[in-house]
Amino acid sequence: MLERIRALCANRVFERQKQGSQRMHDVIVIGGSYAGMAAALQLLRARRSVLVIDAGERRNRFAEHLHGFLGQDGVNPNALWQQARDQLDAYPGLTWYAGAVQDVLGEIGMFRVCTDKGADFTSHRILLATGVRDEIPDIPGLAERWGQSVLYCPYCHGYELNNGPIGVIAFNPVSLHQAEIMPEWGTTTFFTNNVVCLNDGQRAHLLRHGVALEEVGVERIEGTADIVLTDGRRLEFSAIFVVSNTFPSNALAAAIGCEHEEHSMGQQLVTDEFKQTTVPGVFACGDVARVPHSISFAVGDGAWAGMQVHRSLVNPEM
Repeated sequence: MLERIRALCANRVFERQKQGSQRMHDVIVIGGSYAGMAAALQLLRARRSVLVIDAGERRNRFAEHLHGFLGQDGVNPNALWQQARDQLDAYPGLTWYAGAVQDVLGEIGMFRVCTDKGADFTSHRILLATGVRDEIPDIPGLAERWGQSVLYCPYCHGYELNNGPIGVIAFNPVSLHQAEIMPEWGTTTFFTNNVVCLNDGQRAHLLRHGVALEEVGVERIEGTADIVLTDGRRLEFSAIFVVSNTFPSNALAAAIGCEHEEHSMGQQLVTDEFKQTTVPGVFACGDVARVPHSISFAVGDGAWAGMQVHRSLVNPEM
């Protein structure tokens, strides 16, 4: 029965996709992860026509479980995404298109979105939920373990380490704060890795919080989460934490003309209190438009953005 229902849904989506390029949508949401779907849900419930264009590259696609999201603690991210996707498909106003956006043309009230597969779509509003890319240290073995034993958020993954030893590798100024709080989840060693130079006050502060300091450079990562130093020592950990620098996942927003702003861990889109960017009619939500990042924040930000896009459709002078 379940397979039959999914087959019917797939046929319905196909029919919607065929119709999608032939009509004006109220809103095109670019990015079908958690923030984008949360925004789409609000718009669909307002009985608006919504096209979601999704390239299928969710930021947490490397993780097996997600934590800290009320009601969904410990679930597989793919399962959560599919559940949300199925729920959206119950609304007749939804069109879902699998692909990447190459360009956005036009202006408020008449946008044209061009995809990598040659399809063109039009809409009154654009909502960018394109997410971010993570810039991490160029240490051999680190990227291969990203999202598994090399982690970013202790609130998302710290509890499951069962108070095991934790390594924190410095990468930007926020790394100091990350090292400070990590002893809540396990015995912590902070690797300055020639990135940060601690003053006497910072050194004393970390030591008071029970953080061990290691100022020999990191050579590579091996095993599950073993740090090999430039002097040959090998230190074993339950997990390694790194604060990444984050930037918009692609250049689309910049090409549209949306302004960016710098923050302590990278760059994000400038939005006002209503989630509108500096380009009229173009809104943004989720990781690309706020810090800090988590699924909880992304869903909340997406829901707010969806409501504000709807308000702008009702009252263009908002």
